[in-house]
Amino acid sequence: MRDMETRTKVWITEDGKPVMGEGKVALLKAIDEEGSLRKACSKVGVSYKHAWLVLNKMSERLGKDVVVTVRGGKAQGTFLTDAGRRLIKEYDMSKQLLNETMHDETLREDLGLHLSARNRIPAKVIEVEKGDVASRIKVSIEAAVLSSLITSEAVEKLDLKEGDEVFAVIKSTEVLIGKKAVTRE
Repeated sequence: MRDMETRTKVWITEDGKPVMGEGKVALLKAIDEEGSLRKACSKVGVSYKHAWLVLNKMSERLGKDVVVTVRGGKAQGTFLTDAGRRLIKEYDMSKQLLNETMHDETLREDLGLHLSARNRIPAKVIEVEKGDVASRIKVSIEAAVLSSLITSEAVEKLDLKEGDEVFAVIKSTEVLIGKKAVTRE
């Protein structure tokens, strides 16, 4: 049997809609390094027109510009805004966290029985969108906000509400939600 490898992808979303993944991060990083959209396009292998469409869509989804263009003079070029830099930072931190978690040996074991400190992340519920069958739970961790799609039955069993202290368990395909048992006196 061939060696099997687990791979994951990270996307930054806004209101459930994708803002960027690996390719768009590469474009932003190239713009930051080159100070020129044309040079960045050449570096990552995309057309100038496509890059502008991508940047405009990202800015539209976020409600903030991710780049600014300065015309004329020695300081001309295309540069990242603070929002663009924050996107890169959030993406890199999320990817690092996911990569560290994916290389945790316990993920190959039954998660119901074995959890390590590295794949069990303290978090706070910031939004509960209940559905008939599935509910979306957004949790905030120190570095980012994660979104998890879980059954509405699980939401009820865990009695999840905004502000609850929970932990996120990262698997290659999903973010699971667990809650500390409440001891009643």
